[in-house]
Amino acid sequence: MKASYILEQGGPEVFRYGELPDPVAGQGEVVIDVYAASVNGADWKVRSGSYNSISNFPYILGRDFSGVISEVGPNVDDFRVGDEVFGVCDVGQEGAYAEKISVKASIIADKPDTITHYEAAALALTGLTAIISIQETLKLTSGERILITGGAGGVASLAIQISKNIGAYVLTTTSASNINYVRSLGADVIIDYKNDEVNEMAKDCDALFETVGGDVAITSPNVLKKGGRAAFIASGPEVPRVDRRDIDLLRPNVGRDRHFLERVISLYETKAIRLPEIKTFDLSESEAAHRISEGRHFRGKLILVTK
Repeated sequence: MKASYILEQGGPEVFRYGELPDPVAGQGEVVIDVYAASVNGADWKVRSGSYNSISNFPYILGRDFSGVISEVGPNVDDFRVGDEVFGVCDVGQEGAYAEKISVKASIIADKPDTITHYEAAALALTGLTAIISIQETLKLTSGERILITGGAGGVASLAIQISKNIGAYVLTTTSASNINYVRSLGADVIIDYKNDEVNEMAKDCDALFETVGGDVAITSPNVLKKGGRAAFIASGPEVPRVDRRDIDLLRPNVGRDRHFLERVISLYETKAIRLPEIKTFDLSESEAAHRISEGRHFRGKLILVTK
């Protein structure tokens, strides 16, 4: 199979493109012909070594995908060859930047005919992360006030819509060029993080969903009222050290259970959420996609396509 892979950790230039062995379906697994794979912020952090070190090269990045089942392993009863599916790799597994991937059948879901493979890949991990962070971790309720940082990003853009669907009052930060975009998602208050005073405009929030990381993760909890909750997804595996003992600091546990994927699709089909903007690259252009992702100033989702 063709794959985009790395032989060492480093900058985007470490990507190589070429032939690697095809995967096989083990017990309870299926092999999927990947049509589209999503580029996530975690990908370039793994590639660069800022998350953890890799010893098993060549290494294929990529956590979510959409495609067609080409092989069914033993003890798989709910899928057949030819089924269109999408999903997210199990925790600790990667490998979606390739023409084929083998995954547990229990953590993938049927792809509806109403969306393309590109769109399904764009909704997979972003949708899981947004739903679990807003509904399961923060337990946001109607009438609450939430700040979502980096509102134009893939996860944050879905989180805005999910929060509005719950009935919350949504504030978000973004750059001036994306103000109209996040307004179209339903945000009630839009804060230009370069020109506006975030802590003043967003004070007394019940909840914070922090998707930017860095210094923003340290300062943004200041908007929370006493007893508030903050969920962080861009600060590594642990919550950042914040000098607030009167709030809850939470790290969402983004499970891979099929029912979460089905919940994402249900929200889409009922028009509670819409697709993020999508920019596509050929699988061989992983380096270019990572340079954009690492720059952190794009909006929507970057998708690698193989077919």
